[in-house]
Amino acid sequence: MGLTVHSIPTPAEAGAENARSSRRGRWTMLALALVCATPVIASYFSYYVIRPEGRRNFGELIEPQRLVPTVAATDMSGKPVELASLKGQWLLVSVGSGACESNCQQHLYLQRQLRESLGREKDRLDWVWLVSDDAPIKEELRPVVGVATVLRVPPNELAKWLVPAAGHQASEHLYVVDPMGNWMMRFPANMDMAGAAKAKRDLERLLRASVSWDNAGR
Repeated sequence: MGLTVHSIPTPAEAGAENARSSRRGRWTMLALALVCATPVIASYFSYYVIRPEGRRNFGELIEPQRLVPTVAATDMSGKPVELASLKGQWLLVSVGSGACESNCQQHLYLQRQLRESLGREKDRLDWVWLVSDDAPIKEELRPVVGVATVLRVPPNELAKWLVPAAGHQASEHLYVVDPMGNWMMRFPANMDMAGAAKAKRDLERLLRASVSWDNAGR
């Protein structure tokens, strides 16, 4: 019976082989991460960089984007809610007092109309009203905002995240937040119905650009 003699690698050779295996593993993990991130990167590249000649956004793009802060908010029943829990969905956000006078009510109306106008894509966009004071919410508004996410947020914390255009107040704008929690667009102050039609086109573009990686729900 013949015997085959195999050589045993030296400690130096074994160490070199382990190092090569570790490098291969790291490159494999990096490649997988790039594959997963590619749809997100591509959608943002197509929206922010590849812009057809003559196309202009109605909303102002926010650069650098601002990530939703880790702040304790409360819902309409007074239950604590982390503001960061809003991540995972496109958001159309308004800010205002719980008293919600005419300008605030106009924004709530526009938010509802814009969301409904998206048709079958509307479930990819949440309508959010962030209440910035302790004023009680009017009873007549509660049915109106039944499908909205309503959270009361400390005004000083809110001011660190959503910032109005120069010369305006936070309550005069509508804001767009992406599913990763980044505030990335601000619509012009005191938007009317004509402006809402332009805002709809921006929202449609954003939803189309993200269709490969964003789904309804969180």
